[in-house]
Amino acid sequence: MYFASDNWAGASEPIMNALARHTAGFEPAYGEGALSESIENKFRQIFETDCSVFVVATGTAANALALSALTGPAGTVFCHKEAHIRVDECGAPEFLTSGARMWGLDGKHGKLDAAALAIGFQEVPHGVVHHGQPSAVSLTQATEFGTLYSIEEIKSLTAQAKANGLAVHMDGARFANALVSLDVTPAEMTWQAGVDVLSFGATKNGAWCAEAVVFFNKDYARDFMYRRKRAGQLFSKMRFAAAQFEGYFEDDHWLANARHSNAMAARLADGLNAFDHSRTAWPCQSNEVFAIVPKSKASAAEAAGAVFHSWPTFGLAPEDCPAEDECLLRLVTSFATTNEDVDSFLDCMK
Repeated sequence: MYFASDNWAGASEPIMNALARHTAGFEPAYGEGALSESIENKFRQIFETDCSVFVVATGTAANALALSALTGPAGTVFCHKEAHIRVDECGAPEFLTSGARMWGLDGKHGKLDAAALAIGFQEVPHGVVHHGQPSAVSLTQATEFGTLYSIEEIKSLTAQAKANGLAVHMDGARFANALVSLDVTPAEMTWQAGVDVLSFGATKNGAWCAEAVVFFNKDYARDFMYRRKRAGQLFSKMRFAAAQFEGYFEDDHWLANARHSNAMAARLADGLNAFDHSRTAWPCQSNEVFAIVPKSKASAAEAAGAVFHSWPTFGLAPEDCPAEDECLLRLVTSFATTNEDVDSFLDCMK
């Protein structure tokens, strides 16, 4: 019963098979081989556009390097105050942008809204030498709260950003989960909605360590090859990163993994909401369930071997907060989560 994170799951079988296929023999180093080229073309096919694609190993590298191409040492990136780039990346975005500021804004359940973004533009106006200069807006899809921006919400926020001369970045660590939940195409959720660059995550959805930075506005990609090399993200045996994407995309494996993990989260949420004593704090829209449960039930689940994390409640709206004898849990499902895992956890909650 592992619900701590989708990062806890291993690599899925098709991805490991793809790695095995490319282990023998020789391939040009540093991504110069045919396999890397084919994966870049696969990204262009999936996104239905001539994008620039750069494979990296981690989501932190993808986010920080992507933002480094959109801003500089005097820059400001507007994001949700709970965004991963601001809270959970140990200052990597600030470091690799040479000191740009991640400007945190309010928004319910992890989502920026037009009013919050407008406040940010007022707080950090253009052309004031004492402030960092507005450079980009970063949206997380799915958010840190497991919630989703609709396509119309993305379009509205990107239009607001562009009207103020800002680029738009999307942190897609759980991109596939959001995609299948909204039932839209990759193009519709990104460049057709105004996104300039995407951090495309695969690791949480069955890869071993494979992420990509995808530039839909290729002007921002002009010197990215040097940024990637300088950050230690250009691997000599890049074929193994490319091989993971081969297995990931083959027969739409990435979409099947995401549908499965989302279904397991929905099963978990429905089961918890069926109890009189437990409830989801807000709707489950991807593969993360935020649940308010009695502390005694959480302790019983831990004693039975369940692994999960408590979620901090400071800053939450009163209606989202647990009572004194309750706690707020984050429960994350993955491609490896089974019906039995979910049902065993629910048994602990009875």
